[in-house]
Amino acid sequence: MTARPTKEQLETLERFGVATIHEAQGGTGALDSAIKPLHPDMTMAGVALTVDCKPSDNLAIQHAVTVGRPGDVLVVDAKAFTEAGPWGDILTLYAQQVGIAGLVIDGSVRDSRDIVAMGFPVFSRGICVKGTGKFQPGSVNTPVTCGGVAINPGDVIVGDADGVVAVPAQDIDRVIELAEARIRKEEHFRSELRDGKSLVDLMGLDGRLTELGYR
Repeated sequence: MTARPTKEQLETLERFGVATIHEAQGGTGALDSAIKPLHPDMTMAGVALTVDCKPSDNLAIQHAVTVGRPGDVLVVDAKAFTEAGPWGDILTLYAQQVGIAGLVIDGSVRDSRDIVAMGFPVFSRGICVKGTGKFQPGSVNTPVTCGGVAINPGDVIVGDADGVVAVPAQDIDRVIELAEARIRKEEHFRSELRDGKSLVDLMGLDGRLTELGYR
């Protein structure tokens, strides 16, 4: 069983940001771009607590919050249904009391202004005032597909203004290493650009531009 990531690993990934992590792991793991933060300043990094629920029902979500651990991010497959909001300000308060680090939902939320004011990171496909039932079966801590990405319990979820990316639990150390290398490369590019170098030259694009008739 893969060990739960450390606080330091999560803080490092959150600092790197979604775009760097996505590129570092070969352009994989990015959730559908329609899943966005309620406010662009929201950031998070935590361990996936997965939830599979029926459209317009939040019973499985209610249960998930009761078993959540500090540092978990709820990852909810609500089937991309946006005409109901199974998450609101009361669940947000409950989650904060538990220590849950954020929510990603392939669906909608409501009470969005209150959630932003509470400082709880929420990334959703939409916002909808309509309520939900609490009757349908679902599952918690089982593999889900959220925003087109397969996510397993224990994977790391990182979110910021650019969106959300998932890092498989077994790849955390490798992704951190690759992200650090990418950051060093980009810092080198910035230094060279400030010295007057061409980005085309730095990226080795001259031959391709000539081949395709740009020059």
